Amino acid sequence: MITLGVTVLDCPDHAALAEFYAQMLGWRVTEGADDDWIEVAGPNGRTLAFQRVESGYRPPQWPGQDVPQQLHLDFDVARADIDEAERKVVGLGAKLVQHDEGVRDFRVYLDPAGHPFCLCLK
Repeated sequence: MITLGVTVLDCPDHAALAEFYAQMLGWRVTEGADDDWIEVAGPNGRTLAFQRVESGYRPPQWPGQDVPQQLHLDFDVARADIDEAERKVVGLGAKLVQHDEGVRDFRVYLDPAGHPFCLCLK
């Protein structure tokens, strides 16, 4: 009866953030419904959307809770590929904020708009 349609991230520069995720995932940027919306299409109908916030955008503050993250994205990466994946996302503009330190099975990053996401060992 109800199915998940699309996950949407608010951000100040929706086109730039869409390009970040498209390059990270190897997906393609598609046109949105209007100037404030853009989508990135992946396999099997998977879609991420990005909505421009004109003013007052406050990125989440991770790990603090002054501006809570509200959601985050987890991306699976093979253990053998984690360092290469990290170089890729950092090269695209992500910031590493928590390394796995050999004890966790994930690393935490902030995308260019400040949303936290994880590269998780699968």
